[in-house]
Amino acid sequence: MSELPLTAYKVLTGPQMAELEEAGVFKGAPVDLSDGYIHLSTAAQLTETVDKHFDGQDDLHIVAVDLEALGGAVKWEPSRGGQMFPHIYGDLPLSAAVAYSPLHRDDDGTVRLPVAG
Repeated sequence: MSELPLTAYKVLTGPQMAELEEAGVFKGAPVDLSDGYIHLSTAAQLTETVDKHFDGQDDLHIVAVDLEALGGAVKWEPSRGGQMFPHIYGDLPLSAAVAYSPLHRDDDGTVRLPVAG
């Protein structure tokens, strides 16, 4: 990946989405808190992330995150298969969410990205 995207995606459960909306900040899922950073995926990685880590779960939401708004809190690090993933070392503020929606899939099974109104 020569140019890193400026938008990445966070998968949240319904209660986690409510936390982001109500508190204005998301501090992390249990795996994020355990690892010390909030896991994000690029658009190209999102469907595989959902399939691998959220299989069989309902009430999921996708949050589009403006990485530039988070500045130095974002670090790109190798993970699954050596791919570079964006990680937030800190909280995810609602102000960095440029769009969010319940998880929907296209006919081919690809996770549909949220679009801002």
